[in-house]
Amino acid sequence: MTVVSTPLSRPRAGALVLSAIIVFSLSLRTAVTSMSPLLTRISRDLDFGSVVIGILGMLATLMFGLAGLVGPALGRRFGLEAAALGAVVATALGIGLRALSPNAWVLIVLSALALFGMGLGNVLIPPLVKRYFGVRIAAVSTAYIVCVQMGTMVPAALAVPVADAHGWRISLAMWAIIPIVALPLWTAVALRRRADVSDGDAEPTPPRLPVWRSPIAWGLTLMFGMTSLMTYSLFTWLPKVLTDAGGSEALGGNAVAVFAGIGVAATVIAPWLCMRFANPFGFVVVFAACMIAGIAGLWLAPLSAPLLWALLAGLGVTQFPMALTLINLRSRSSAGSSSLSGFGQGLGYLLACLGPLLFGILHDATGGWTAPFAFLTLACGVMLVGAWAICRPRILEDDLAARDHTLA
Repeated sequence: MTVVSTPLSRPRAGALVLSAIIVFSLSLRTAVTSMSPLLTRISRDLDFGSVVIGILGMLATLMFGLAGLVGPALGRRFGLEAAALGAVVATALGIGLRALSPNAWVLIVLSALALFGMGLGNVLIPPLVKRYFGVRIAAVSTAYIVCVQMGTMVPAALAVPVADAHGWRISLAMWAIIPIVALPLWTAVALRRRADVSDGDAEPTPPRLPVWRSPIAWGLTLMFGMTSLMTYSLFTWLPKVLTDAGGSEALGGNAVAVFAGIGVAATVIAPWLCMRFANPFGFVVVFAACMIAGIAGLWLAPLSAPLLWALLAGLGVTQFPMALTLINLRSRSSAGSSSLSGFGQGLGYLLACLGPLLFGILHDATGGWTAPFAFLTLACGVMLVGAWAICRPRILEDDLAARDHTLA
């Protein structure tokens, strides 16, 4: 694999780019998990019910999906670095301002803005890693995905204690600090990139590839989409499952924190597994079994060992960091990585947005949790089908070239 040496990819600038990626990665889930433990409290204050809770639950995956579809185009039009800077601004504004929401609809709109910015970050960071750290993909992928998981776990754990002490508005607003810290870093990266382009030293903007013609892209879509569907369904409804069973609001927040937190440990090993084993599908099967065990525990005996069930379910979505790593391992160029990332995450998140909504609808329709958890079990099976396709050791560009040759 050839790594283009641009001024911005040299060691003297590598620390700046890496710092920008790491800090922004810390904010890529905070708008989700800082709110889910507080939804009951916020709904009482702003006077909304289960329909709005369902909308807020599906909003993350909906906006991530839309960002996935438009993110590669924005990266081609403005450059990956400038698009990432815009994503940071949207994230900071959305998180900070939604804490001032006077009603549910303002809360939805500003949450959507924050989540769209985060969604752009989801799509733009993998090709940025490919561009600047092509020979250290596993190490950098591990670093930024660990930060994503930390930014998922910590807000869930702190949401209720901070809200008890200072109110839910402070509990939501304080997470705007992270993208605000990231802002000057990305401004510097974007300005340096602009200077490189002006001097003619930077690599060309990657073109769009017809990834929809490859089973690699569709496999990533199903693996990513169904993993996200399970993840965000549990982010949204896990606290209510436990409180309905007689648990406390704090227990719900702690369960979400454990569910997200175990992903930190999984993230450390997931990229290594993908790099070490040509076909890591066997590990996907193991993690899927953990998800089924966690679902069964939450359904049959939610309060007998709630944190254990949350831990097992958290292990069950280790496919998330595996899928992010496979984006770069199944592509040869930043064009391939960007196109595959946008397609797989865009369609995948749009599929996933049905998860929290259908989970709630099934609960309301049946009056229990059997049908919703059966729905998650089915999603786990579909995820395995997609994982089988993306885990096979093939390269996107080679697959597309072979198909072009066959058509010719």
